[in-house]
Amino acid sequence: MTPKDLRALPKAHLHLHFTGSMRPETMFELAQAKGIRLPANLLDNHPLHVPADRRGWFRFQRAYDAARALVRDEDTMRRIVKEAAEDDAKEGSVRLEIQVDPTSYAPFVGGITPALEIILDEARIQSARTGVEVGVIVAASRMHHPLSARTLARLAAQYAGDQPGEVIGFGLSNDERNGFSGDWERAFRLARRAGLAALPHGGELCGSADLAELVHFLQPTRLGHGIRATEDQRLLDRLVAAGIGFEVCPSSNLSLGIFEDEQALPLRQLFESGAQIALGADDPLLFRSRLNDQYQLARTLGFSDAELAQMARTSIQASLASDTKKSTWLKQVDHWLAS
Repeated sequence: MTPKDLRALPKAHLHLHFTGSMRPETMFELAQAKGIRLPANLLDNHPLHVPADRRGWFRFQRAYDAARALVRDEDTMRRIVKEAAEDDAKEGSVRLEIQVDPTSYAPFVGGITPALEIILDEARIQSARTGVEVGVIVAASRMHHPLSARTLARLAAQYAGDQPGEVIGFGLSNDERNGFSGDWERAFRLARRAGLAALPHGGELCGSADLAELVHFLQPTRLGHGIRATEDQRLLDRLVAAGIGFEVCPSSNLSLGIFEDEQALPLRQLFESGAQIALGADDPLLFRSRLNDQYQLARTLGFSDAELAQMARTSIQASLASDTKKSTWLKQVDHWLAS
């Protein structure tokens, strides 16, 4: 039987970073226009591969920062959101929840408030133009002081909502090994008070013990990655029972050396645990792997079309879209499987 077209499978994309969503050709064009020399590992078409240690993370972060240095004006920020929505539309995504730390772009547009408003405005425009609902997650960084996270949480609260082009959640990204999760508890409390979902990274670079600590302090709605919860079945069962979603990014896990090869990915274990899985591309600019590539990788690991459809369903269920929209999209998934 011919495999079904993954581009026609309705799905939600819940783990995509703003700069990391940039098209490689856009990066090359911006670098040329601005006279900026890119590092060698951004100039080829190969996915970044680094070891899962501090040195490897530094190499990854250096490449990411080189790309981020190209984003220095409003037009570029709008272009990134526009192209991210267009690319998701081509892959059958019906919902995109894109993550951004506005402090990275604030110096070039007059502050963190204008930086966030630019992204929200373009998200509204592209939601209407492409048909992909675009919500925005404001994310603090573990590399900054927790007081900075509280500032961002208060900013995010001012724009909180459940419609496209509004802030839907609050995250925490960068190296999980940096800092104590409890230090960010107050920022997440501020965000939850405003009705924002808690969406921290966890369970990728650090193992199950650190993940349990993060869950205790930050009370996540979803976990950015969370894949290493599979190291502790009791913890995994507890997270699944609590209804916590998992934003799983297989290609990212491989590129960052978390798992040795595709066969080592514990995706099957996570799936069979009953977890709400939302496959995500994370940073396709660096990993050269987009959303449908994650579904194709799952297919090569033996997941059937029915199982891929189930992961598409759980991605929609784990999204922060309205119940009405979820119901519509879930029916479309059923149609894809039956047709």
